[in-house]
Amino acid sequence: MTIGVLVPEISEGYATAVLAGVEKGLLQAGYTFFLISHHHRAELVERAEAMLEERSVDGMIAIDTALPVKTQLPTITVSCPGQQEGITNIVLNHKRAAELAINHLAGLRHRKIAFIKGQAFSSDTEPRWRAIQHALRRAKLPCDLDLVAQLEGDAPSHEPGYFAAQRLLASNKNFTALFAFNDVSAIGAIRALREAGRRVPQDVSVVGFDDVQSAAFQNPGLTTVRQPLQTMGMLAAETVVRQIRASGEHVPAKQVVIDPEFVVRESTGPAPKRK
Repeated sequence: MTIGVLVPEISEGYATAVLAGVEKGLLQAGYTFFLISHHHRAELVERAEAMLEERSVDGMIAIDTALPVKTQLPTITVSCPGQQEGITNIVLNHKRAAELAINHLAGLRHRKIAFIKGQAFSSDTEPRWRAIQHALRRAKLPCDLDLVAQLEGDAPSHEPGYFAAQRLLASNKNFTALFAFNDVSAIGAIRALREAGRRVPQDVSVVGFDDVQSAAFQNPGLTTVRQPLQTMGMLAAETVVRQIRASGEHVPAKQVVIDPEFVVRESTGPAPKRK
């Protein structure tokens, strides 16, 4: 009656929100769990899988984790790269998420949009960036690579977003909107914009991603793409328990795609008129 759960790290943000849903789903099913964080280090992931199997867990849930070793345990992944045999992967509809954000900014007359991409190790970074580029083409908006900054380091804090926004500002290229990889980086970016004398949203509109708990209580409240993170976690828990109870029956691998929502708050507004 125990599940092993792998997460990159534990802080305010994506993994913790998904974990809350996993915990709720497992408790309802009468299960408990072991939790291991690995900070995207492949050797720690491999060691963690072995440790969990040694402790005779009944199944595993991996959140934003590349699994290098094929386990015989019932395993569910959430936003993990690749598709492994026998593993169900729960992912967000990145195409829809990008369209919601880009169409919102286009409707506010923004044409010079800056972007903060996720870290290279995040499994969401590349599919989300491809989705953004697709949404820009559909909206007939330019994609200026000089207005793209990537999060650096693995600190689960606001600092990577703060420094990414500083690099965008240092380019001296004008932009009226900023779409950040997640809410945590968006909050850091707002701090950098304010220090540079840019008002949000009067001078620069900011859109985040995830809708973490603090997003609604920022000043201004953060407009964001809402991932149903707890729902995704509960679905992972329910699915792994269902597979365990299937008693060794073959379970085909599949991908479960979850649609996002868009939450408009005070961090976005009309593009400023040209002087």
